[in-house]
Amino acid sequence: MEYLEFEQPIKELEDQYAKACNIGEESEVDVTATCKQIEKKLIEKKKEIYKNLTPWQRVQISRHPNRPYTLDYINAICGDTFLELHGDRNVKDDKAMIGGLGKIGDQSFMFVGQQKGYNTKTRQYRNFGMANPEGYRKALRLMKSAEKFGVPVVCFVDTPGAYPGLEAEERGQGEAIARNILEMTRLKVPIIVVIIGEGASGGALGIGVGDKVLMLENTWYSVISPESCSSILWRSWEYKEIAAEALKLTSIDMKKQKLIDEIVKEPLGGAHSNREEIFDMVKSSITKAYSEFKNLSPEELVEKRMDKYLDMGVFKG
Repeated sequence: MEYLEFEQPIKELEDQYAKACNIGEESEVDVTATCKQIEKKLIEKKKEIYKNLTPWQRVQISRHPNRPYTLDYINAICGDTFLELHGDRNVKDDKAMIGGLGKIGDQSFMFVGQQKGYNTKTRQYRNFGMANPEGYRKALRLMKSAEKFGVPVVCFVDTPGAYPGLEAEERGQGEAIARNILEMTRLKVPIIVVIIGEGASGGALGIGVGDKVLMLENTWYSVISPESCSSILWRSWEYKEIAAEALKLTSIDMKKQKLIDEIVKEPLGGAHSNREEIFDMVKSSITKAYSEFKNLSPEELVEKRMDKYLDMGVFKG
């Protein structure tokens, strides 16, 4: 397990706990009381740290290398029923954007999401979760197929942004994202969006329009990353913590602004500390969200979605 800077006190206590347990196993000494005492301290320390997280610390947790990614959620939720589909029928298959059909119980869903890598090799293979235009076109192709067969759509958002390279711009990155936003607002099947990590810029919006937008507790959703905001305003990355505070990018801020619908609580210590628990929570949240929309007609569904997005940003003086 890797630890972030502010998690060091937790690491120290976990090391002490492991040492005490080892002594108990290797010798005749009874260390049960000591282990229980350390365990109690550990839970208290975790509660203390995770109760008072700053926006920048939440950004760090959302990028934690041990945090589960899109395929982890899909495989845990769907098991063997997931069938990955490839290609945008135009340029190529974008490895940063994955999608396919899977089942939760007896209900089929079309899953779409950005996928990051676990080590240097897979990060390069997945382009660090930054999709090219063909990734967004693949996502749209799968969503249109889902619409054709009346299958609801689930989108997992986890990206540092759409790929900003020259070739991506040449192939129409802006148009691909804009097209997705347009088509998703009028898709005739339920769309459930889950922000599981980073929700940065247009890269997140390209698959982020939904009837129900869920956000994991320690994730962020913003037009720009704190580092980029800091470098634009102060010509330096040093002010990223101030930028994170000012951007109001946490799940609590987003819920307050009515830009998302629901916060999915994470296990104590973040999603990476108890994968099974977070998989169960996300699975039940998706099922619950789907039950709200499954009986609506396509017309009602689109109308409700349009109204929801038209109401955003309206302030009464």
